[in-house]
Amino acid sequence: MNVQVILREDVAHVGHIGDLVSVKPGFARNFLLPRGLAVVASDRQKNRVEHEKKVLESRLAKLRKGADELKNKLDAVTISIAKAAGENEKLFGSVTAMDVEALLKDKGFEVSRKQIQLADHIKALGTHEVGIKLHRDVTATIKVVVTAKA
Repeated sequence: MNVQVILREDVAHVGHIGDLVSVKPGFARNFLLPRGLAVVASDRQKNRVEHEKKVLESRLAKLRKGADELKNKLDAVTISIAKAAGENEKLFGSVTAMDVEALLKDKGFEVSRKQIQLADHIKALGTHEVGIKLHRDVTATIKVVVTAKA
């Protein structure tokens, strides 16, 4: 038996803000409700969430506009990193999301490591494209150039 809750925040693999979702009781009781990510779906809560949704839509529109502007700036960014490499252009280590975050910070961009979308660590020399999720609908792409350390 599932419980109906209304999400107050975006929750990965569950839903977006304002969605009415059906989840397991333990997940709601132990994770969503204590963290304030959701409220139990009652008529009163549904009416309140409808009002909050209207307010939230205007806030999300502003956030999306800011994310679009940041995307335009980030799409033009190319960052370089030198790492020790061996034969066949393979790195002795790898370039991780932490490395990309630090390099972007040096360039003046405040991006969280969680926003950086690396399918796997970069383990070879060359130019690689890395996605950065700025908003639920906006993803920027930067170029990471990995060179051999002299």
